[in-house]
Amino acid sequence: MSFVILSPCIGEKAGECVDVCPVDCIEEGEDQYYINPDICIDCGACQGVCPVDAIVEEYEMKPEDEKFLKKAEEFFGVED
Repeated sequence: MSFVILSPCIGEKAGECVDVCPVDCIEEGEDQYYINPDICIDCGACQGVCPVDAIVEEYEMKPEDEKFLKKAEEFFGVED
């Protein structure tokens, strides 16, 4: 499991998550930040500093949020 950045990040892109990530798995995309699910160590540091509460654990996602995990996988070229 990994953390996923959802819609509140779109257009906001505050970036505090990048600064606290111990494994540098968060990168800025065109409209939001993305967490690389292959590198994320599930520490939760990013979730605690997000000012817009955009970060959730993968298992906490609602079905309509699955597209954000897919976007991150596509951004990083992660294959199932």
